[in-house]
Amino acid sequence: MRLLHTSDWHLGRAFHRVSMLGAQAEFIAHLVATVRERGVDAVVVSGDVYDRAVPPLAAVELFDDALHRLADLGVPTVMISGNHDSARRLGVGAGLIDRAGIHLRTDPAGCDTPVVLRDEFGDVAFYGLPYLEPALVKDRFGVDRAGHEAVLAAAMDRVRADLAGRPPGTRSVVLAHAFVTGGQPSDSERDITVGGVAAVPAGVFDGVDYAALGHLHGCQTITERVRYSGSPLPYSFSEAEHRKSMWLVDLDAGGRVTAERIDCPVPRALARIRGTLQELLADPGLARHEDAWVEATLTDAVRPAEPMARLAERFPHILSLLFAPERAPDDPDVSYARRLAGRSDQQIAEDFVSHVRGAGPDPHEQDILRAAFDAVRADAAEREVAR
Repeated sequence: MRLLHTSDWHLGRAFHRVSMLGAQAEFIAHLVATVRERGVDAVVVSGDVYDRAVPPLAAVELFDDALHRLADLGVPTVMISGNHDSARRLGVGAGLIDRAGIHLRTDPAGCDTPVVLRDEFGDVAFYGLPYLEPALVKDRFGVDRAGHEAVLAAAMDRVRADLAGRPPGTRSVVLAHAFVTGGQPSDSERDITVGGVAAVPAGVFDGVDYAALGHLHGCQTITERVRYSGSPLPYSFSEAEHRKSMWLVDLDAGGRVTAERIDCPVPRALARIRGTLQELLADPGLARHEDAWVEATLTDAVRPAEPMARLAERFPHILSLLFAPERAPDDPDVSYARRLAGRSDQQIAEDFVSHVRGAGPDPHEQDILRAAFDAVRADAAEREVAR
């Protein structure tokens, strides 16, 4: 069976101040053409169809158009909700849409009820695990402590139990939206950290033939059977080195995986350039970036006059301007930024306690801080669901 694995469309999202709707429409057309031209048997979309819980009307219209075009091909499509989506909104009408071959899986309770498709070698069971917010689903899955690994492991236990009751030789595909250990994040994914721990081990997906992941925006292979497709378009300058693509995956009769990357059309290259204003205006080596979307970081010790306007004369598509003046290592601003770099909210809070009273929190106090952060996140998630 041949699958086309994609995710993280983020319909309705802009790139800085540039609307991406046109590029998103071009991607949908590319996806449909790929399905038709490459003999795809099923499409899997691993979450973050929309960029926010209440998407703009133009994004909803584009999604509607995508559903109609996929249904017209007669090729089944399985989709899950991601952490950016409203599961309830995305899942409206799922039962009716099923009849057209579009299978929306947005309810965690249905994670062990697969979409079963057949090819000449038998059944392939597709299990859709929508984004699982630990604080909201831990009771449903019977886990004692909210955490991504615990709830995802419980969901996968249900998947494996269902799979064990199916005919021998049934192959399996799991769609999940999560941060798996070994994946490389970018700046454009929304943080899903709970209790300071967001990543789950790839081994949680043991027992299935292919895990089609969403959430991280870079296309990457965690193992041969566990892959991220990445987003089809860039949504931050941290993705400047990404090759935007989808996975074309073949499952043979024994469930062995072969995969090919299918490049996606992108409207412009991204470029991150750095130096003093005069260096950026004069360096001939930067000529290759003059038609790109540009993020410029100025290192001038004193902020120059009208830098954006002057840079735009050479780089007409510049979108972002940052300032990082070169300073001595003992400068207070430099040392403070270094202290915070790469630290979680939990670690920063613990450092604050240590700074105020001269000793860090004990294990009980650490649990209190962790519970407070989890409660804030759960409250935010509940408010978003209720919107």
